[in-house]
Amino acid sequence: MPLFSSSAELDESNCRLICPIAAAMVGVCLTGIGILQVAVSVARRSTLADDLLAIDALLFLTAMLSSYFALRLQSPQRLHRLEQLADKSFIAAMILMTGACFVITYALHF
Repeated sequence: MPLFSSSAELDESNCRLICPIAAAMVGVCLTGIGILQVAVSVARRSTLADDLLAIDALLFLTAMLSSYFALRLQSPQRLHRLEQLADKSFIAAMILMTGACFVITYALHF
């Protein structure tokens, strides 16, 4: 069995994984923004992290919606395009979240 396949079955399973994980990550971003707002008001220091997490939430929302609509479509071409969008936005959001974690860790300690 090949590692990579272009079948709709594989794409559908990817979308089924991305959709709930990305939706949960939107909640994680919103929770992080809320906690940061409390920390910023107590420490009276502004940080870029809440802005990064807001952008991150939008990227996760894009991943979740594109994977959701990919599951709803019958056209294989649209399925592949939406699945690729879901993959790319999910990976970009995870990278941005890692960057936001570094900002949170080091901005609040200095």
